[in-house]
Amino acid sequence: MPVEFQGGIFDVDGVLVDSPHGRAWREALKELMDGDWRDIRNRTSYSPERFTQAVYQQVMAGMPRLAGARAALEYFGVPDVDRRTGQYAAAKQEHVVKLIEMGQFVAFADALRFILAVKGLGIPVAAASSSKNAKLFLRQIRLDTFAAEQRLAYRFIHPGLTLLELFDADISGRDFPRGKPDPLIFLTAADELGATPGRCFVVEDAMSGVQATKAGGMAAIGVARLGDEEPLAKAGADLVVTTLDVVSMQAVAGGLLERRGASTERRRRQQEGPPSVWSLAYEGVNLGRQGLRESLWALGNGCAVAVNAAEVAIRSRVDRVARRGGETSA
Repeated sequence: MPVEFQGGIFDVDGVLVDSPHGRAWREALKELMDGDWRDIRNRTSYSPERFTQAVYQQVMAGMPRLAGARAALEYFGVPDVDRRTGQYAAAKQEHVVKLIEMGQFVAFADALRFILAVKGLGIPVAAASSSKNAKLFLRQIRLDTFAAEQRLAYRFIHPGLTLLELFDADISGRDFPRGKPDPLIFLTAADELGATPGRCFVVEDAMSGVQATKAGGMAAIGVARLGDEEPLAKAGADLVVTTLDVVSMQAVAGGLLERRGASTERRRRQQEGPPSVWSLAYEGVNLGRQGLRESLWALGNGCAVAVNAAEVAIRSRVDRVARRGGETSA
């Protein structure tokens, strides 16, 4: 039997907020490559076009600032990484603070609806982001105005309530000896919520974050806002969604992570029982797997023939016994 969740832990960048971190990393590296580092640019694989949001998500997302800077420089083959990492990290910080002050970020409405609903279930929540800038976002997001616009009524909402105030614990930006995919940040969050790790769920958008969640023995929701469902699933996410609006709050209340309607579909299948007739069918053409398809079709057809043959044999035997009985009676 599932047990109720004792805590919900949320990453910030990419989960709650569409932050300018990726943009800041890109702009900072371009500035350096056009300026102080122009003499080594041709010795790298870097170009502004190659530094995409997908590269940021796969290579750097979820990492502490210095680790993220190093990861990007290594990805583009920049020489003297040890000497340049600090300069790149500092340049990125200047850019991201400027962008935040300009209001160049938005909160994801589906995430705000979800975290309010989680809080409404009485589940304590924690923010656990590697970013030291997370508080700058969280304190600017007004939940009282959002709830009014969305016509959401919760007793804990009061005038001026910010997303930062909503959290029962916030460990964002703390210095840990090991970053994600190490689970220490999430284990610390669970501890500060007074929760058992195995009875917490984490909402993440990065592979390293999902890996950290599972390493800590927690349940993971992977939010694939960039079409990266497969990497998040491979990282071990228990549920992968493109929007948190599809998560079943009824399931969350019961200690489960499911899509809306999943329990209804499961009950329907249980009530229907096994099918009396089955068939094997394919959609599309894949010549590279044609041999496998033919083998599976032959095996399935053979099984069907065997079942049909057995039924025919049984019926034939019953008919013979019935005829003999009729002859004896006569």
